[in-house]
Amino acid sequence: MEAAETRIALVGIVVESPESVELLNEILHDYRQYIIGRMGIPYREKQISVISIALDAPQPVISALAGKIGRLDGVSSKTVYSGVRG
Repeated sequence: MEAAETRIALVGIVVESPESVELLNEILHDYRQYIIGRMGIPYREKQISVISIALDAPQPVISALAGKIGRLDGVSSKTVYSGVRG
């Protein structure tokens, strides 16, 4: 069976609610096999966190991850896709 085509994507996340951090980390852990890299920046002065997640995953997986993140209270996210397909 042929492997599914993958996309390279970047998910930008802003966490304004500390109560959602544990759930966000659980979601990211569930998708760890697709995560190329992760960078988190705590912006203590504004009491928020800015996180970027680089992914190499099939389109439905990226959409599912982004949807779960987007449903968390106090969390905003946007996804950017590369033209590179695998």
